[in-house]
Amino acid sequence: MVAALAERVGAGFSAHTAPVEPGPNLEARARAARRAALPAGVLTGHTMDDQAETVLLNLLRGAGPDGLAAMAPATKPMLGVRRHEVRAMVAAAGVPTLLDPSNLDLPELSRVAARDLVPVLARQAEIARDVASYLDEVATAAVPDARDVEALRRAPAVLRRRRLRDLARAGDGEHPPSAAEVDRMEAVVLGEVVATELSGGRRLARRRGRLTLDEG
Repeated sequence: MVAALAERVGAGFSAHTAPVEPGPNLEARARAARRAALPAGVLTGHTMDDQAETVLLNLLRGAGPDGLAAMAPATKPMLGVRRHEVRAMVAAAGVPTLLDPSNLDLPELSRVAARDLVPVLARQAEIARDVASYLDEVATAAVPDARDVEALRRAPAVLRRRRLRDLARAGDGEHPPSAAEVDRMEAVVLGEVVATELSGGRRLARRRGRLTLDEG
C-alpha cells in the first residue's frame, strides 16, 4: 500500500526487514527494531494520540520523568495534530489506510473516564519533558564527568542516577537502562560491589576512582 502511494505521488520508497525473535516485551523490541531500520533524523508521522498512548504505556511500566516525557517533537512534526484529523485529511485525499487495532485502546479509556484523555496526557508529556531537561542540566553541572566516582558519590542521589543513566545510554545507543540496572550501577559507585553486568553483555566496573564500561 505504501509503495503504491509513493508511486502515485512521485516519492521514493524503500522497504527493510527487521526480524524480531519471539519472547517477552515483544512490542517494545519490535519498536526498537523499526527505529533501528530508519535513517538518523528521519521524520515520523506520530500524532498527539500516539504521544498520549506513549505516556500511558510508560506510566504503566513505572517510568520516571524521562518516560513520561514520551516522544520529543524534533523529528515528529505532527505531535500537535489529532489522529482523527489526519484520518480525515487522508480520506479527503482519497488515500487508502490500514487500521492498527491497538489504536482503539485509548478511545475506550477516554470513554471510561468520561473525558478526552489525549490532550491531558500530551500536556503531561510537555511538563515532564521540561522537568527532565532541567534535571539533565543540573546533573551535568554537578557531575561533569559521569565516570568520576567521587563526584558521583558527592552528588544527590537523583542527580547521580541521571548521570549513570547517561553513561549507560552512551554505551548502548539511546536505549535507557532499567531502574534495576541503575540500582546496580549505583551499588558500584557506592562501593557495595566492584562490578555489575548490564544489558547487551556490557560490564560496569570501578577502577582507581573511575567507572569503566566494557562492551559485550
